[in-house]
Amino acid sequence: MGMKREPLAGDGLVLEVSDRPGPPPLRFEAARGGRLLLRQGGRPVLLGRMRGESCCRDLFLHRLGGFRSPLPPLRSAAMRSPVDWLHRYTRLLEDAEEGPLDEGRWHLARRTVFEPGIWTEDLVRDWPGARLELLCGGGWHGIVPLRPFSAPDAPRVKAYRKHARDGTLAPVLLWWVSFLDGWLILDGHDRAVAALAEGGNPACVVLARAMPDEKWRRLAEQMTSGHEQHMARLAALPDTPGIARQRTALERGFGDAVAEVSYDHDATRTWPLPGAPVTWDALAAEVMFECRSD
Repeated sequence: MGMKREPLAGDGLVLEVSDRPGPPPLRFEAARGGRLLLRQGGRPVLLGRMRGESCCRDLFLHRLGGFRSPLPPLRSAAMRSPVDWLHRYTRLLEDAEEGPLDEGRWHLARRTVFEPGIWTEDLVRDWPGARLELLCGGGWHGIVPLRPFSAPDAPRVKAYRKHARDGTLAPVLLWWVSFLDGWLILDGHDRAVAALAEGGNPACVVLARAMPDEKWRRLAEQMTSGHEQHMARLAALPDTPGIARQRTALERGFGDAVAEVSYDHDATRTWPLPGAPVTWDALAAEVMFECRSD
């Protein structure tokens, strides 16, 4: 598998993955009727079903267990040493046998600030079932763990809480999923519990699919055309100090916007669910038989 890294505007990296055209080991599969399945290797780890209209939908989730972090365990000694976690996680994801990377462009970026409520009201603490309200305009914008959270006083969490107090806690690895309008926790469930128990939001590294080259180039061309038309209208006006300031501000804003558009997130890929929808319905029936309260 070919890999190429580039610095990302701000605090991140762009990872170019080549020679890996097939579905990745950790992937979403979809079938008609709003059916979703998250599979890791041969194991189904999450079932989802969309219900409702396009601007007022519910996504019902059921996690099946068996999810394994694509990263190896992180030792306390490593967390106490000076580590560039962004580059470390990138290298580990490149080598992961059960990770989500497939061919294309990916972003990895540090994130320490989140909108209010994301790590509180919009953090899914129920297990195994959950209902997400996906609304037009606002979306959902929360976080879904892929295994149950440990108790805040569990031994490993207590050890991580000391790291949180010391400022040496490794970041949580999140995966941005566009159709959830939110994140999945790929690694660091116990670290997330520890950071929250100590009164703060976890520091994170966010993985997201990046916009393909041809798509962002089309957007850049559209932006360039609109910018040129606007500048032409300004050129026809009297050359006053106010107009000159507008031209300068527009040129600066245009350059920044074009530079950023190549790093915009793209839609999360899904693959066809083999045997769909029969396969999905059979799994759902088994889940409901085992978990009658859901």
